Amino acid sequence: VQLVESGGGVVQPGGSLRLSCVASGFIFSDERMSWVRQAPGMAPEWVAGINRRSTSSYYPDSVKGRFTISRDNAKNTANLHLQMNSLKPEDTAVYYCKATETLGRKTYDYWGQGTQVTVGT
Repeated sequence: VQLVESGGGVVQPGGSLRLSCVASGFIFSDERMSWVRQAPGMAPEWVAGINRRSTSSYYPDSVKGRFTISRDNAKNTANLHLQMNSLKPEDTAVYYCKATETLGRKTYDYWGQGTQVTVGT
């Protein structure tokens, strides 16, 4: 399983960024996908989730209305995205793409290497 994030960078407050995650090594359309962030010295924070067929997406209150998760299950793409608008300094963190695989009664999480998002002047 390989997850590779991109799209991070430095942006001013109120700006936007679009993160992407390219997935390989597993059947992307079979897995639930999420974005999780971690700020320095803080615990990881889940910020978005999407089901296998993109019929449902989920957000915590801290990002609801500002972030949008999407996925492309086409055979040759297997991409996950996070559109982030109206960014705030408190959104500064490393953002990770996560795949959750369910096999019987067990679940397995796979993580990318992360991409840094910095919101500030």
